[in-house]
Amino acid sequence: MDSPDQHHREKMVLAAFDFDGTLTTADTMMAFIRFTHGRRRLATGILRHAHRLAMMKLGLYSNGKVKEMIFSHFYQGTSYEQFLRWGCEFAKEAETLFNDRTVEILQQHLSEGHTVCVVTASIDEWVRPICKMLGVGSVLATLIEVAPNGTLTGRFRSPNCYGKQKVARLLEAYPQRQNYLLYAYGDSRGDRELLALADKGYMLSSYRRIR
Repeated sequence: MDSPDQHHREKMVLAAFDFDGTLTTADTMMAFIRFTHGRRRLATGILRHAHRLAMMKLGLYSNGKVKEMIFSHFYQGTSYEQFLRWGCEFAKEAETLFNDRTVEILQQHLSEGHTVCVVTASIDEWVRPICKMLGVGSVLATLIEVAPNGTLTGRFRSPNCYGKQKVARLLEAYPQRQNYLLYAYGDSRGDRELLALADKGYMLSSYRRIR
């Protein structure tokens, strides 16, 4: 794999990483639900939505809609303060989920003074504390809605940060695309648009450079 290009010193270097399956070896939404609700309740909750998950796999149901339904099933009515605490507590155990090879690439970018951000469909409140552990302060994740009484509505406040939304969120946070060299790292079809935007994009399921 290429090392960050030494011929673009005049430009800022931005390295954008997917989270689930890229910086981690597992789907952190499932891991987080298991952490907060236990293995049995996770299994029964997923079983309840199995038909929707199957339809999503067939392209008959949107990824974001199914994800929001599952999130609502487990967290609607939860105190936001409690949810924040869970996110911080989960981060302490998340080191076991890290993909060491990709984390090493991230750390290389940081050591060279590059700007690093994580762009993920996972929920901000559990991704951000984990990213803080990695030294990453820029997180572009799916945002959740909080009711005036401080509880979770079960709905998302932003579109699911997946596919084209990853590009939209990145360009919102880092406009003037011509002024920076973009590295992007992903592992699935939800990252294709982001990798296509990059000067150097890597599909890490095969550690293959696609741009």
